[in-house]
Amino acid sequence: QVQLVESGGGLVQAGGSLRLSCAASGRTFSSYFMGWLRQAPGKEREFVAAISGSGGSRYYADSVKGRFTISRENAKKTVYLQMNNLKPEDTAVYYCSARSNWYSDLSSEYDYWGQGTQVTVSS
Repeated sequence: QVQLVESGGGLVQAGGSLRLSCAASGRTFSSYFMGWLRQAPGKEREFVAAISGSGGSRYYADSVKGRFTISRENAKKTVYLQMNNLKPEDTAVYYCSARSNWYSDLSSEYDYWGQGTQVTVSS
């Protein structure tokens, strides 16, 4: 069982940066593939980024490649999402998620979820 708590969301102007954090509980954090997904109003939840348990493999949606960076610190049981050059279309609730198997970009295949943190990018 894993509990996830996100933080770091907020309001930022286009071109700005934010760093999201996700603190996890549980003894086997390093065994979980961690992901960030987001949901904008009226849209389905979509994949943003994911990272393997060791941090050696990272995956990104095309829409955020080159702007967002996912990382993790297993000793702190924390995963991060550094978001640079933010755009209004990045506005959404961002969710931290975990799955016990390998990479997936499907929200339905993640086992655990945080409560979400709002990111709003003004133009």
